[in-house]
Amino acid sequence: MSDTNPKTLMDFVQAARARIKEIDSDALERMLEEKNNLLLLDVREPSEHEHGHLQGAHLVPRGILEAAADLQFPKHDPVLAGAREQPVVVYCATGGRSAMAAEVLQMMGFQEVYSLAGGFMNWAKDQRPVVREASYV
Repeated sequence: MSDTNPKTLMDFVQAARARIKEIDSDALERMLEEKNNLLLLDVREPSEHEHGHLQGAHLVPRGILEAAADLQFPKHDPVLAGAREQPVVVYCATGGRSAMAAEVLQMMGFQEVYSLAGGFMNWAKDQRPVVREASYV
């Protein structure tokens, strides 16, 4: 029997948030200072990353996260796939994609995963450091 109320994006985000740890910008700043092996993972699209990102962020768009994190996949991302024992903080634009990404990484065996609440938008709104790269046409 099918559900008469199909799930929405926010249903998925809320379900993920119930199963992950979210941190705020203050907590992320502390972690960046205290944990030298922290992987800061940007799961936005490349164009979003180019327009501004957190210093040292590693880009793996949400759409390829599972493949990039899977050691068995021939074209996995070595930085991400090798970070199962490291603390990982995931961020996106507003916190929805990163919540879902954090849940997936936990399911894939990553031990210490966090999602940045409010994402890049909150980080930038609080006037925290942002790297902006030149865009070439």
